Amino acid sequence: MQRVSFLLAYPLLWLISRLPFRILYFLSDMLFFLVYRVIRYRRKVVRENLNLVFPDKSEHELRTIEKKFYAHLCDMFLEMVKTMGITRQELDRRFTFSNLDVLRSLEEQGKSVMLMFPHYASWEWVISLDPHVRGRGVAIYQPIKNKYFDRWVRRVREKLGTTLITTRETRDVMRQNKKEGNLITYGILSDQSPMPKRARYWAPFMGVTVPMHVGGESLCKLMDLPAIYLKIRKLKRGHYEGSFILLAENPGEVPDYQITDAFFREVEKAILEAPEYYFWTHKRWKHRNKVPAQMSSD
Repeated sequence: MQRVSFLLAYPLLWLISRLPFRILYFLSDMLFFLVYRVIRYRRKVVRENLNLVFPDKSEHELRTIEKKFYAHLCDMFLEMVKTMGITRQELDRRFTFSNLDVLRSLEEQGKSVMLMFPHYASWEWVISLDPHVRGRGVAIYQPIKNKYFDRWVRRVREKLGTTLITTRETRDVMRQNKKEGNLITYGILSDQSPMPKRARYWAPFMGVTVPMHVGGESLCKLMDLPAIYLKIRKLKRGHYEGSFILLAENPGEVPDYQITDAFFREVEKAILEAPEYYFWTHKRWKHRNKVPAQMSSD
């Protein structure tokens, strides 16, 4: 069944990936109407999240953010598919980077780095960074359950040279790279919601105490990787800019969870600047009432 569903979807994905951007965004506008007005995809989750983190905003302000978010969500989905047929030159024009000297100064010291970023703006097109740095790009990701779609996603994301590794193989791959002295630019999405029973750290995020994903910080400490926040801004439709904020050059010298705290403060700044570009369909705050007693009393 997995193979059948992929074979049915692939011709459409291929066709979308070959569309000019002008037509792609016309299609996105139609998809927005379907997703937002007809299917009403996760609108309850989005509204709960927005009401929770923006208690002082009016109903009109919240609905405006909501609609802009769904429009961006449709854009981003089709941009991800478009990656299949996009050229390196076109992607370089649409996703640019400022202050690359932050990465290059660390590379000159022979240091691999960890880029930590959230589900914000366009995380899919971060693969465009690979040609701009000396270190080979390695992205940590969660595999898709459908193995055929998973292979397709890997192929699309690796087309510019980035290597994808699963969370399960991350530590082994990192140890091997360190042993061989390979210069690597790792990337990890660090704003996921861990299960409460597995959470080691709880802290406020947008004013609400939730379990924090500390995998990025743990890997930085384990492998002595400078932690860098990748800030992504949407400049206009189909155009993004990434910039780099050094969170910790020597993570082993930083008290536990301070890197995670610093990361989430940067995420909050981005959300407050343009909330419509955060991934509101994700149930990021669903475990807010499940703080373990021993942690809530600390």
